[in-house]
Amino acid sequence: MNIRSLTRGDGVVIGAAVLLFIASFLDNYSYDGAPDGLDIPNLWASGPVLLSVVLAGIIGAGLLVFTRTTEKPLKVAGLDLGQFGVAFTVFAAWSALGNVIDPAGALNNFGNIDKGPSAGTGLVLALIATLVMAAAAIATPLVPALQAGLVPAAKPAAPQPYGAQPPGGYGYPGAQPQQPYGAQPQPGQPFGQPGAPGVPGVQGAPAAAAAPAPQPAAADFSPFWFAVPVARPLFAEDGSQTPIAELAPGTWYLAVEQRGAQLVAQTQDGRRGVLQDTSGIQRG
Repeated sequence: MNIRSLTRGDGVVIGAAVLLFIASFLDNYSYDGAPDGLDIPNLWASGPVLLSVVLAGIIGAGLLVFTRTTEKPLKVAGLDLGQFGVAFTVFAAWSALGNVIDPAGALNNFGNIDKGPSAGTGLVLALIATLVMAAAAIATPLVPALQAGLVPAAKPAAPQPYGAQPPGGYGYPGAQPQQPYGAQPQPGQPFGQPGAPGVPGVQGAPAAAAAPAPQPAAADFSPFWFAVPVARPLFAEDGSQTPIAELAPGTWYLAVEQRGAQLVAQTQDGRRGVLQDTSGIQRG
C-alpha cells in the first residue's frame, strides 16, 4: 500500500468518515420538552440507521481509500472497488437524508400520535458527513484541485541540475550508487591508459606525463528523477494503450529515455513503460 498516492479528495473522504463515526455515538432522536434524565439512544441503537448510514458510509470510504493505495485496483463484476465505494457513500447520504426528514418512520402514523421525535444531533451530523463524503468521492476524478497529492513528494537531499541523477541508485532516491553500464573500476592503474600493462608502444611511459583521454560527448538525454502531480497511467513500450502500472503522486520515479514529449519511466519494481502525459511533472 502506498499512502503517498492518496489525494486531497481522499483526505476529505477520510475526514468525513471520522466525523460520521463520531456522530454515531450521539443522539439519534430529539424530543421537545424531554426531561434531563431521559436516556436517548444513539445511532448504534437503530438497526436501519446503523446499516444504511453509519456502516454504509464507513465501508464506502474504506473501499475508496483501499483502491487508491493499491497499485492495481481489484475488480468485482467488471467494476473496481472504488466505484462500489462511491455507490456506498451516495447510498449512505440518501439514507441519512430520509432519516433526518422522518426519524420516527411510520410510528407517528398510528393512533392519535401527531408529533413524533425529531432528528437528534448525531443524525444531523451523520447527514452532513455523508453528504461531504459523497460529494468528495464524486468530485475527486473531476476537480484537479482534489487530485493533488495529500502527502507532498519528498525532495531529494540536494538540488540537482536538470538531467542529473540525484545522489542514490537506480530505482529509489537514497539507494546505493551504481556503476555506469560497462564500467570496470580498478583499484590500481586504469585499463588502457598509457603506461599500463598490455598497451603496445607506450610501455614504461609515466602515467602522469600521458595526455588525458578524450571524454565522450554528453548525450542529449540523461536519466533523472521525477514525480507526478496526480496519478497517471504508464503504458507498455510497444505502443499499446494498455496500462501496465500507475504512477502515484509523492513517489520518485526514474526517467530512462525520452521519446519526443513522452518519457520512458521505470517503477520501483523494475517495470518500464511510457508516460504519455508529462505535463506538470516535478524533476528532482
